[in-house]
Amino acid sequence: MMTEHTVKAFDEDITRLRGIIAEMGGLAEVAIQDAMQALVSADEDLARQVVERDVKLDKLESEVDELAVRVIALRAPMADDLREVIAALKIGGVVERIGDYAKNIAKRVGRIEGRKRFEPLTLIPAMAEVAAEMVHDVLTAYAARDPVLAREVIQRDDKVDAFYDSIFRNLVSHMVENPATISSAAQLLFIARNLERIGDHATNVAEMVHYAATGTYPPEERDHDA
Repeated sequence: MMTEHTVKAFDEDITRLRGIIAEMGGLAEVAIQDAMQALVSADEDLARQVVERDVKLDKLESEVDELAVRVIALRAPMADDLREVIAALKIGGVVERIGDYAKNIAKRVGRIEGRKRFEPLTLIPAMAEVAAEMVHDVLTAYAARDPVLAREVIQRDDKVDAFYDSIFRNLVSHMVENPATISSAAQLLFIARNLERIGDHATNVAEMVHYAATGTYPPEERDHDA
């Protein structure tokens, strides 16, 4: 049995883990939004800021790793408590990767020419909005230990995939009809792919949230792409 002091210390560690992940989630959301703003307005300065700020996410992920390992080593959590720590450890890594995808998008901002010729430049921000909402809501689900909201986030991934399929078809047709735009179209396709991966990663977090809260994965989603 853990003493009252040990229980209090464990609760403080869990609160700290949740706080770091919430901070990471906020940074990842801002990175997605700013990367999209930079893309739409061709703002290379803002894009550069997105890239530079990613270092903060990397540092916070390291904090999550160190704290989670220390909690496991010193507190020897069991059952629900262990699921909570393992979920935090995994979610921290996934949120850091979401930040990487936003950074990758920002890096492409200066490589797109003839922007007005590309219809996907109107579709991509709409796709990004859905992906960013998934990230926001899944972190809300994590903070509230809400498996119902986690399942709702998982269901929204189909919408992101549909956006990607539409953008892919549009860009391929555009490249065939306008070979001179192949380089810029390829950059946009890369951006859409990164947004699709953000949706996938939000789904992965939702599955972890559901597991941490209930001890089970959503049955219909267990085989979702990682």
